[in-house]
Amino acid sequence: MQIKPILMTSMVVSTMALSSYAFAKPSKQYSPLSVSVSRIATGTAEVGEQGNELQRDQWMFDLKTGMPLNKQWMIGAKLGYDNLDYDWTSTSIAGRQTWDKIERYRASVSLSYRPDDHWMFILAPKIQYAASDNASLSNAQSYGAFLSAMYRFGSGNMIGFGVGYLNDIDEVRTVPFIAVNWQITDKLKLGNPFSAGFSGPAGLELSYAMNPDWDFGVGTSKRTNRFLIADDEETAEIDEWVSFARVGWKVNSSFSVNGYAGYFFNGELELNPQNSKEEIESQGALALDLTYKF
Repeated sequence: MQIKPILMTSMVVSTMALSSYAFAKPSKQYSPLSVSVSRIATGTAEVGEQGNELQRDQWMFDLKTGMPLNKQWMIGAKLGYDNLDYDWTSTSIAGRQTWDKIERYRASVSLSYRPDDHWMFILAPKIQYAASDNASLSNAQSYGAFLSAMYRFGSGNMIGFGVGYLNDIDEVRTVPFIAVNWQITDKLKLGNPFSAGFSGPAGLELSYAMNPDWDFGVGTSKRTNRFLIADDEETAEIDEWVSFARVGWKVNSSFSVNGYAGYFFNGELELNPQNSKEEIESQGALALDLTYKF
């Protein structure tokens, strides 16, 4: 078993959102269902030292819901589908056949318990399938569970900590994490920007609310994508950092739009079981996220 201490993990944003709903007055802030569509496009980057180049595009679709069972208990669920396109300039990388597309299916549930106005405890199991067009999704299962505790101060600011067990494709990880949602001033806030699932940590973002409709943010995050590339337990993992600037527009009480300009750096592609590692050149990226709350 591999121990990896990570500040922000895949369940951080979902945990913070669930905590916000549970601590808030349902009539004002509770939304039983939301859908979101995201599009991410990266620039072309050289992979390895053989002149092979890669350009990536990604669609992400999410459906989230949650409801209080009573004053102390709340349940939530999330379904997701991702379609990742890989445009290579070569048919092989490090002696292995390249892939054109990754499909990823995600599902999770969460159960929270709030004994008082300050503490909340959350259990969140999840499952994922991620495979390339050269492999079968049925052989690409990952599963895990997160147990966390959240503390809400009298000011409304929240800190959380916990641990996750992830049985990813051909790798087991135990992941400690910390979450934060801290209102520094009336306009400045420090929080976790992404809900990444098995795709990696959620990161940190410092945001500025210009008015109730517009806000801006800057932040950074570590991103990890692991998937099956052949049915005989051959996997690929892309591990990288991204810094970003964000512009958010709350169109109305239900619909919001967020645009991102990012820069991926310190990227690495690892192929297993060969344990072959190739550096990924830094590249720019653009992203757009549309969210509707019913």
